Amino acid sequence: MTEVGCIMDYTEQSLKKHVEWSGKIEVVPRVPLKTVEDLSVAYTPGVAVPCLEIQSNYEKSFELTRRGNLVAVITDGTAVLGLGDIGPEAGMPVMEGKCALFKAFGGIDAIPLCIRSRNVDEIVRTVYLLSGSFGGINLEDISAPRCFEIERRLKQLCDVPVFHDDQHGTATVVLAALINSLKITGKNAENVKCVINGAGAAGIAICKLLQRFGIRNIIMCDKKGAIVKGDLSLNAAQAEIAETTNSDRIVGSLAEVIKNADIFIGVSAAGVLTSDMVFSMSSDPIVFAMANPTPEIFPELAKAAGAAIVGTGRSDYPNQINNVLCFPGIFKGALSVRAADINTDMQIAAANAIAACVKPEDLCANHIIPTPFEDGVADKVADAAAEAAIRCGLAGRR
Repeated sequence: MTEVGCIMDYTEQSLKKHVEWSGKIEVVPRVPLKTVEDLSVAYTPGVAVPCLEIQSNYEKSFELTRRGNLVAVITDGTAVLGLGDIGPEAGMPVMEGKCALFKAFGGIDAIPLCIRSRNVDEIVRTVYLLSGSFGGINLEDISAPRCFEIERRLKQLCDVPVFHDDQHGTATVVLAALINSLKITGKNAENVKCVINGAGAAGIAICKLLQRFGIRNIIMCDKKGAIVKGDLSLNAAQAEIAETTNSDRIVGSLAEVIKNADIFIGVSAAGVLTSDMVFSMSSDPIVFAMANPTPEIFPELAKAAGAAIVGTGRSDYPNQINNVLCFPGIFKGALSVRAADINTDMQIAAANAIAACVKPEDLCANHIIPTPFEDGVADKVADAAAEAAIRCGLAGRR
């Protein structure tokens, strides 16, 4: 079957199922409501007691309500999957899916909130005003560079963790896959040359996390080519990352800058990496081509050109680099210790935990990362994130 035919099959099946499901999540009571006594305890008059307890001690809102295990999944619909700016209502199926993944893989309840605004001030104000109902905020599918400002301001305002999964979830799973890829290829983080193609939210977040991990020689590219310090056409986020990347100020297209690179990370567009480009990389190069549904290069072509390890965002090839490996566990860990934030240390701890889920005897070029369905992944990520939060002094309870 052709690739296009395969995608069309999933498309038709998905639309049929969405009609059948009429939504992927629902609210189910956790308490019995079958008698007058049940109603009196769960609701009035008994409910007045926990209300007054919370009034006198705000922290009890995390214990006496579902808030301590509840995440808001928030979008404005401006960067939904590869579909772009399709609006908040059209983004709802994705947000519902995200909520279903939170529950299935992390045991966390999540509510989709699709905001009818593209105004940064309005979005920040809306989320902040609602944040008292949730234990965490997951930002999703908000276009760059607005997403950077929205997250930054919400982190300042909210007393619960705010996490933009398109940035930090992607970066965390990429790092996990890279940790194991470096082991297999025998390459050293401090000595590799890494090219990241795609200078939006995910690409910049990946770059920052890899720098924190110890990779120093990184060149970022957008569709015009290498990003260079001093380029006045860069947006604020790109200008910031240009200060710490491409130290030799190399200019040129992706084809030019990728020569002798050890690592290619693509969060960009279909087909932009050619076999000739892979062939021009160093020996045993690592290629993460994560554009969806069609990657920057298909694995069979990359391997034929000399790639030692190839990962994609697709589930029909080995080494799927998928955010679901990260966000349910990292939120579970943050919520378990009432962390005030999800920081870089927690991300690196989560990445190491994900990488460690692949047993040494199973580690190979076609198995650098676990699948979401392997037992214990989310719990191991949660434990690692919680321990890191405690070490960093972010935990509100232990």
